Amino acid sequence: MIGGLLQRVPELELSVSATTRAPRPGERDGVDYHFLPEAEFERLAQAGEFLEHASYSGQRYGTLRSEVDPRLDRGTSVVLEIEVQGARQIRATLPAAVQVFIAPPSPRVLRERLEGRATDRPDEIERRLAAAAEELTARGEFGHVIVNDEVGRATDELVELVHSELGAAASR
Repeated sequence: MIGGLLQRVPELELSVSATTRAPRPGERDGVDYHFLPEAEFERLAQAGEFLEHASYSGQRYGTLRSEVDPRLDRGTSVVLEIEVQGARQIRATLPAAVQVFIAPPSPRVLRERLEGRATDRPDEIERRLAAAAEELTARGEFGHVIVNDEVGRATDELVELVHSELGAAASR
């Protein structure tokens, strides 16, 4: 969905998140994630270098200020792919940020998608499913919810929402 959004709304830029997890096959440092050792992640967190950071499914994830602040200073809108803990932090520090909760159609479909990716061990899938179940209870905290039941339709809905929000921001 995010790839489709970025293709169709080229004025957006994606922030590359940092993580302590190991790269999956084909992932590249600085492109898919900034892969950091735990000690480096902690050092950056203590130094205030993250706009948001959280633990998710046994790993740490965060958005580096260096990925976002220069873009915002240029007037560029930035997309963050983050989980609920991080979204709450963003809501507190950047209240004007538009937050969209992307929900799976059902827990069963989410399990099928995670298993179908074949990138996580069964215990990691179970941790992700437990985290997702908890996060689904937070969907009411978000101004917008899109159910990713069919990627094309959900992407269309996301693109329409972003165009609407960008237009509203431009008229302020």
